Amino acid sequence: MPGESRTEQLNAEIQECVFELTGAIIGHAERLAQRLGIPAIFLKALSTLDAPMAMKDLGKRMHCDPSFVTAVADMLEKRGLARREAHPGDRRIKNLILTGDGSELKRRVESELAARMPWSRGLNDDERAQLLALIRKMLSAEALADDAELGGDAPAGPVPPAGPVPPAAPSPSKTTTRAGSTSPPAFAGEVDITVGATPAAS
Repeated sequence: MPGESRTEQLNAEIQECVFELTGAIIGHAERLAQRLGIPAIFLKALSTLDAPMAMKDLGKRMHCDPSFVTAVADMLEKRGLARREAHPGDRRIKNLILTGDGSELKRRVESELAARMPWSRGLNDDERAQLLALIRKMLSAEALADDAELGGDAPAGPVPPAGPVPPAAPSPSKTTTRAGSTSPPAFAGEVDITVGATPAAS
């Protein structure tokens, strides 16, 4: 827009592209969940459960409130994808553990999603390494900002550069951003966890 600085223009374009990219990723995940006959939120739970995990910790990592995590755990358990076991150090704590079927579904989901991600289709290995370095740099800056807001020490300075980034190779196709986007879409399963009542595909 006229009168905007270069920084403001870049920020606006990055925001629109990130929202569109997020929408594309969520779209892939929801279509996969529909094909497998499971709620989309299962994909997030399966991805998060990389080891036996207390329900409280699962909720923190999924950014969900306890009642929602309990509902998801109940659904996973009902389908034979996970089970609850007492924590070995404190029997008052229940761990959620993937069953054999759950682990198999987790591997299948992760493999199929990885093949459909935009960076798998549009970036070579060097470009993926650059993208990963930039994402980690942003996450580090975000963590420092959160600590400062919560009363911790303020960051001593800017996050160090992620490293030299050579010009990226042209992408296979041109992406058109949707103007006017204000927020990324949410997983349908995060809104209605009753979606996809059919049994998971074996």
